[in-house]
Amino acid sequence: MAIVRPFKAIRPTRDKANLVASRSYLSYSDETLNEKLEHNPFTFLHIINPDYKVKIKKKGIEKFNAVKERFNNFQEAGFLITEAAESFYIYQQTNENHNFEGIIGATAVADYLSGNIKKHEHTLNAREKMFRSYLDTTGFNAEPVLLCHQKNTDITTIIQNYKATRAEYEFATTNKAVHKLWLVNNTDDINTIIKSFSTIDNLYIADGHHRIASSALLAQNSTKKNSQYFMSFLIDENQLNIINFNRLVKHTNGLTSYKLIAKIEKSFTVLKKGSTPYSPSIKDEISMYLAGDWYSLVAFPKKVMQDCVSKLDPAILSNNILAPILNITDEKTDKNIIFESGTTPLSIIKNKIDSGEYAVAFILKPIPILALKEVADNNLSMPPKSTYIEPKLRSGLTIYPLE
Repeated sequence: MAIVRPFKAIRPTRDKANLVASRSYLSYSDETLNEKLEHNPFTFLHIINPDYKVKIKKKGIEKFNAVKERFNNFQEAGFLITEAAESFYIYQQTNENHNFEGIIGATAVADYLSGNIKKHEHTLNAREKMFRSYLDTTGFNAEPVLLCHQKNTDITTIIQNYKATRAEYEFATTNKAVHKLWLVNNTDDINTIIKSFSTIDNLYIADGHHRIASSALLAQNSTKKNSQYFMSFLIDENQLNIINFNRLVKHTNGLTSYKLIAKIEKSFTVLKKGSTPYSPSIKDEISMYLAGDWYSLVAFPKKVMQDCVSKLDPAILSNNILAPILNITDEKTDKNIIFESGTTPLSIIKNKIDSGEYAVAFILKPIPILALKEVADNNLSMPPKSTYIEPKLRSGLTIYPLE
């Protein structure tokens, strides 16, 4: 059973929600980040970048204390308010191609520690400890962990009922997405949501492995009730948009195009597809762009190990091309390889190869949700940069107090 409860969010006033909520600061270029900070005094980016005008930046606990101070300033100025009663929050994000809707609530750390919340990525101890220190010092969490679950009829009904009413927030962002948020503070509806999640055996982390791991570290060293939970956005697994990550490599390990293809042909059926960008579509197929031509690479069955990780396209590529042929043995640290989200048009990837910036590109297919769950159910981890999962959530829309 999944333990999910309502909480008293700290959140923007209705008139400032569109101005406060921001993407992750890491997703902004330096130029765009500075523009946001210069021209929007309400953006949450001011809280997490309290010293952006100072040449010598604060670090560690000193930086985290400055974040907390700026957060308190936003509350004192009335930009952020505290919910009067414990509530759930229904959040909807709609863009040109997808509609995402689910429930923001507080999920029990105990479910993560017991394995009822499944993960599919390794986390780094140093990052876990850094985020734990951040949470402990600032006293708040402003970005939900994205969790998915099997479809639940009662949860769907609750969401549809609230969608028929006026949203507390409704605003559009420059990426052409529309964001809406409804408060659920009716006792009967709250109890229905709690009961519905209690019938769900497992939740799966879609995005936020380090956030949840750091919350778990915090919980183990805190007696505060709120620290035994973390803020999450819980969504029907069928709504997720799982996008591929492609690989661009700077060299061919000294091989000519002809010799590279000859080596690949020992493990793949190779078909030249011409100069028009080509995306893979069939089982065990990867596409490659090399020296002005696109190729279909379909792995020989005997070259595909059938355990739930090795049979994934990123592992097929690593085990049969990147490591043995191109000498890319550690994709996390090797500076000769980069990962491009599947949202990047193939025409742009083509240009990066044609310009000589990179030598060869490999295009992968998105990994199905069932494959991701199989990896998590077996307590294994996906290869590096296997998935780019949407929705990407806004920081500062609902804030979970840890104190």
